[in-house]
Amino acid sequence: MKTSRQVSNYCTTRKAAELLDVSLRTAQLWVESGLLEAWKTRGGHRRISITSVEKLLADKRDRSDLTVKEPSDRLKLLVAEDDSVLLKLYKLRIAHWGLPIEVMTATNGFDVLILIGRESPDLMVTDLNMPGLDGFKMVRLLESSPFREGMEIVVVTGLDEPEIAERGGIPDGIRIFPKPVPFSELRSICENLLARREKLLRMAAE
Repeated sequence: MKTSRQVSNYCTTRKAAELLDVSLRTAQLWVESGLLEAWKTRGGHRRISITSVEKLLADKRDRSDLTVKEPSDRLKLLVAEDDSVLLKLYKLRIAHWGLPIEVMTATNGFDVLILIGRESPDLMVTDLNMPGLDGFKMVRLLESSPFREGMEIVVVTGLDEPEIAERGGIPDGIRIFPKPVPFSELRSICENLLARREKLLRMAAE
């Protein structure tokens, strides 16, 4: 049982969300992933460590270049890959497509969850082998989260099918491509998402 002094070092999930300037469900996702340290009261209410909130705020300042806001009519694409050279290749190839796409990048699952909570990307392309929170745990966590709604997930990995199965597999509905990165397929996916968005906008305007 925690003492009153110890309890003062914790706050509610809603308060943590306010301090971090994110939505309540974003804070809940970060708790579920372990990004925010928390414990439960006897009544089942979560209490968030103030220390972990402060650490995340510090990380937010340090990572202020993680994302650049763009007009909302652009497709938001999040690429999760720990190979810095490959990340640069993603950016270069996608830039040459000439499509209205905002590219965000992350090198591990924790950064992915931060960006998803803040930016709500339309498409995520992710590797599986990443430090910290790897791609396997990340996509399983997202599968049961409201953040999965409206976001398409594509896996690009150097692992083969037996290796993926041995590590628990990937949830149904997530396309898996082997490396090297299949840029033509990714472009097709982006073009389809953009066409779908344009159709929805036309329908809304009628």
